[in-house]
Amino acid sequence: MPYRVTFVCTGNICRSPMAESVLRHHVEEEGLDVEVDSSGTGGWHVGDDADHRTIAALRQAGYRSAHAARQFETAWFGHYDLILALDEGHLRELRALAPDQEARGKIRLLREFDPAAGDDLDVPDPYYGSPADFEHVLELVEAAMPGLLEEIRTALKDG
Repeated sequence: MPYRVTFVCTGNICRSPMAESVLRHHVEEEGLDVEVDSSGTGGWHVGDDADHRTIAALRQAGYRSAHAARQFETAWFGHYDLILALDEGHLRELRALAPDQEARGKIRLLREFDPAAGDDLDVPDPYYGSPADFEHVLELVEAAMPGLLEEIRTALKDG
């Protein structure tokens, strides 16, 4: 059975689809048995593509993006091995939705996997910003990938 990872942000059009594309790229390159997707805490953009600035930042960095926004559902806690919130607000919302302690234990912040992050574990929302803000988000996502991939490799080995 594959290891299942999902990223969660607000509307599922900026940060979480970006993180999804980056992780998917890395697990495919390594041939890891991992399913990757994303969703949002809100349903405003359900069915929409990723924000055009997200797509542009991903393409500029050599990543692919195929995405349709969706809203996280409580029933999904049983499906995922790791649920990665993009900021503290998402973390709180997901913990409030979690049906039990086991589900809460699956929720982490993406930047926990970046040793250089220090106490600043939020990935800022670039929605109201410029293309440079989207590029900054991509840098933060990429900085967390080595640690996240190590976590996934360990889970697959131990699993």
